[in-house]
Amino acid sequence: MKTCPQCHLAYPSESSFCFVDGASLVSPKDPRIGSTVAGRYVIEEALGKGGMAIVYRARHKLVDRPCAIKVLNPQFAQDPTTRERFRRESRHAQRLAHPNIIEIFDQGETEEGVPFLVMELLTGSSLADVLEKGRLPMARALVIGIEMARALARAHDFEVIHRDLKPENVFLLPGDHVKLLDFGIARCTQDARLTNLGEIFGTPQYMAPERGSSIDAGPPADLYALGIMIFEMLTGKLPFTASDPASWLMKHLKEPPPHLRETFQDAPEALDRLLFDLMAKAPEQRPVDAHRVEAQLTAIAQNIGVAIPAEVAPPPPPPSASLRNTAHPWERRTEIFDRMMARAFGPAAPADVTRMLDALKGHLREIASLRAGAFEEQQRLETIENEGRDGRLRLGKAMDTLTSDVSRTREEARGLRLAVAPLAVQSKLFPPQVIAAHKDLMGWEGRGGFAEPTRELAAAYGKLSDLVGRWYDVRRHELDADGEAVKKERVIADVDAQIKALRNSLASLDKSLEDRRQKSQQKIAEMGRRTELLEAELLHVASRFCAPLRSKPELGQLFLELEKVA
Repeated sequence: MKTCPQCHLAYPSESSFCFVDGASLVSPKDPRIGSTVAGRYVIEEALGKGGMAIVYRARHKLVDRPCAIKVLNPQFAQDPTTRERFRRESRHAQRLAHPNIIEIFDQGETEEGVPFLVMELLTGSSLADVLEKGRLPMARALVIGIEMARALARAHDFEVIHRDLKPENVFLLPGDHVKLLDFGIARCTQDARLTNLGEIFGTPQYMAPERGSSIDAGPPADLYALGIMIFEMLTGKLPFTASDPASWLMKHLKEPPPHLRETFQDAPEALDRLLFDLMAKAPEQRPVDAHRVEAQLTAIAQNIGVAIPAEVAPPPPPPSASLRNTAHPWERRTEIFDRMMARAFGPAAPADVTRMLDALKGHLREIASLRAGAFEEQQRLETIENEGRDGRLRLGKAMDTLTSDVSRTREEARGLRLAVAPLAVQSKLFPPQVIAAHKDLMGWEGRGGFAEPTRELAAAYGKLSDLVGRWYDVRRHELDADGEAVKKERVIADVDAQIKALRNSLASLDKSLEDRRQKSQQKIAEMGRRTELLEAELLHVASRFCAPLRSKPELGQLFLELEKVA
């Protein structure tokens, strides 16, 4: 791919000069700039480069809509595991359909077989960029924390664990509206494993202790990272410091987390407790789920007068701006070519010039037909996507209702179970004591033969009675707590069955739409590839047409008009 440095028209790599202004063509530093992906996404500029992929600004040429395209680096494209991780990033983020999770529109492979995914184009900055300027005011940190917790709650509800939460993967739109990014190493509990024993993926500064020894770390690992990020927002520093990844992991594994109030003395006590719990070494000691974290952050924010961001559905994509009936740039160029030929040759134009102009017009007619067909197919594809989006939002809302209601029940059940455990231990201590006291009592009974009362006999009876009474009370408390826990666990089990049904419904929805989506995408891609070939031929023919005319001074004004055509 080459471009004209003056009019920026894109040309095939084999071209050497621009037919419009005669300028020598140049190759961009990135050969993808100016190219078209999947027949409909024109890459405009690079936005950022990571270790595994490059993100570009692009435009959907059929509906004139800006977007971002993430393209896997070619050196990783042949690795099946990396390709599958990349594919899952799209699938996981797309199925979650939440206002605080980046929206994925499309995925596929380039002509060279390199995977790509298409995302909404975001304006703002990453939380990492914001933190470079220092710690955040508590009100701002709480709002960001609440929206991050909401995003995690939706992901965990649908069994998706992010596994690489860090400030670089939290994007802040204007107004600090959060978008959670990069589900590249996320794992769904229904997925087959991609991580081998001994492999650790993630960022050490935010990695939960169990991530160092388990490849199946669950939602609590994300909550641990969330706690570290909120701590960092409020204090401007990480809770642990180390010089290398291994040392970081050891700090997470062994070193007790600091209390927020040690650094930030004005922090509410409830916030100090919450962050300390989020950074607990044992997963079971952290909050039961992200819904509870959101509820606690919300309560803390309300207590200090911080306005809570409303939960809103993600806005629908902007309506398609149909390009089917708009003039193609080549229509204007061809009209100028007609005038050039008439001014240069009059009614007796050479046959070869006439043939070239007829060829241009024939290609243009075919392009117009392809554009119309592609736009109709794009409308069909958008109908499919809207069905999927509406279905995912409906299921997500139903899931939110179920999981937020049951979240407190989970916390209460866990509290009851924690209370039952020491009662059960205490209760088991009584039988040997009772047996020993009863044996002592029988000894005093045998000595006296019930002929005379003795103080020792009375004391033995009293001791046994006291032991049995205390045993009864402890056992009763244990059974009552266990009974309450069982009741709540039954409620949880019922809700879990409904949650499982919602997850299955989401999987069925995705499956039902996938075939239709792929057929439309394939048709659009085929028409796009044919259009690209025709446009390349237009450039070739136009260059031949204009070459002998450039020296004619009477055509100078028309060449200037040609330069103005976008």
